[in-house]
Amino acid sequence: MKDGEVYKKRIIDDVLRRKLSGSGAVLVEGPKWCGKTTTCEQQAKSVLYMADPVRRDRYLTQAAVDITELLKGEQPRLIDEWQDAPKFWDAVRYDVDHVTGFGHYLLTGSAVPPDDRTERSGKKDIVHSGTGRIARIRMLPMSLWESGESSGTVSLGDLFAGRPFGSAKAIERSLSDVAYLICRGGWPQAVNLDGEVALDQAFDYVKAVAHSDISRVDGVSRDPARARRLMRSYARLQGTQSSIPNIRRDMAMGDGHGPDDDTVSAYLNALRKIFVVEDSEAWCPALRSKAAIRTTDTRYFADPSIATASLGLGPEDLMNDIRAFGSFFETMAVRDLRVYADALNGQVSHYLDRNGLECDAVVHLRNGTSGLVEVKLGGHALIEDGAATLNALSGLIDTSRQEPVAFKMVLTATGDCAYRRPDGIIVCPISALRP
Repeated sequence: MKDGEVYKKRIIDDVLRRKLSGSGAVLVEGPKWCGKTTTCEQQAKSVLYMADPVRRDRYLTQAAVDITELLKGEQPRLIDEWQDAPKFWDAVRYDVDHVTGFGHYLLTGSAVPPDDRTERSGKKDIVHSGTGRIARIRMLPMSLWESGESSGTVSLGDLFAGRPFGSAKAIERSLSDVAYLICRGGWPQAVNLDGEVALDQAFDYVKAVAHSDISRVDGVSRDPARARRLMRSYARLQGTQSSIPNIRRDMAMGDGHGPDDDTVSAYLNALRKIFVVEDSEAWCPALRSKAAIRTTDTRYFADPSIATASLGLGPEDLMNDIRAFGSFFETMAVRDLRVYADALNGQVSHYLDRNGLECDAVVHLRNGTSGLVEVKLGGHALIEDGAATLNALSGLIDTSRQEPVAFKMVLTATGDCAYRRPDGIIVCPISALRP
């Protein structure tokens, strides 16, 4: 954290504190620039910065000779960008196996190391040993509540608990305000800046990913131009279940030439390893009907600004294409819902069946309860459309085999307050939501 900079409390702070109290070590991983190091510094008592350009070579040499020397320090000891010396994983795991108590180490990483034995095959991770010793936490860029741009008057936790809800004040924002928040993203450094300077952060991020990070993650040289084309295609296809062949065809638009499917998959896996891509898994509830559920993941970036920057778009461009605006807003809504769900020991999925019934986000907790969320820009017609989808899906769920839906919500871009409709559906501006 820079001198004079004020640390903004993050939702993950409490999650991290809880994990430290019950695990020997905690790994915090996520896209670079999302605030992992600063967050962990708040709870660490000593720090080893592997990216320190002055000491990096010495640290790497020491790690190769006797890595235990680098573990010495007051605990919890933070090892920042641990994947630069992958031996840290086994060293930390071994150490916590042979000491008593919890909360000995914090590890941060913005990439999966090349020999991490965590090869991402397709869409799933095969996680190497560490269970019971090293807890994993995913960190995303800041939600609107964390950046002070949501009133937080509507709590997901309260909705899951069934606490009474009537109406709640939101921070009223225009569509142009929301367009700016989408393009700026939740990058902590951007949140502290204004105007074009704040918007530049996402463009710089995309450039760094394409020209450096996508190759550095595993030492495989990749074409920056091809990486940019893939990210542009992914941005155009966000919120869909597009297959690898569809992505390849989109990349080939214009000149008729594009990479093969294997190359697209390899580039996508590299983006997953540096946490640029954050796809949403399919939700498969118990249904009364025999409607076949599509199980393909839904395409998303970790932050909506990655999508807009990949396409070279700014707030005015979104205002000139409302349909595209809606897809970018959906990505922002999913980001915020993921941050809030993580605080509740939950996760966010997507529902789509072969009859075309689709729900943008399903927040489900590990106790089996779930909440259905449709994401809309706002306005009577779109809210009614979202409500119809929510009622249709909730009516299909077989409550004899799973918990009934805890709440149904239409999450909007605009509005000055959240309210409950006569049919029980909550209409909530995103600027009112919190965990």
